[in-house]
Amino acid sequence: MVEAQKYRIEQEMTNLVNELDKSYLRKMQGDMHRCAAKCCDDPQSSLERVHGCIENCTTQLNQANNYVQNEINSLQNRLQRCVMDCNDLARDKLGADPSQEVIDKCTIQFENCAIKCVDKHIGLIPSMMKTMKKVLASGKPPPMTNA
Repeated sequence: MVEAQKYRIEQEMTNLVNELDKSYLRKMQGDMHRCAAKCCDDPQSSLERVHGCIENCTTQLNQANNYVQNEINSLQNRLQRCVMDCNDLARDKLGADPSQEVIDKCTIQFENCAIKCVDKHIGLIPSMMKTMKKVLASGKPPPMTNA
């Protein structure tokens, strides 16, 4: 049962990334490559100038990719904490020397709790997608932070 939930969340995250890629990131990547190619067109430019130009071309895409990855990591961390809480609740009910019946009951409780966590976090994805699209459409994703 837990594997099915893991698969569900992985599929939703894959769909999120694919949608963002098709809607924003791929165009940004094309723009970055066209910009970088122009940096190489001037035979009079120094190596350092060309590398600096190329680096400037990659900044916006790197920021966008970092933003997307940070948002995904944040959701995954929240989900992981939720599931860990489920695990803690189940363990607390086991006691010192649990019978098989108690173990089975706690296992079912854990699985039901974990399913609720997954459902809750999958439910957050549409608003997360909307926010991320708005940020990416602005062309100014926030710089990477160490939060």
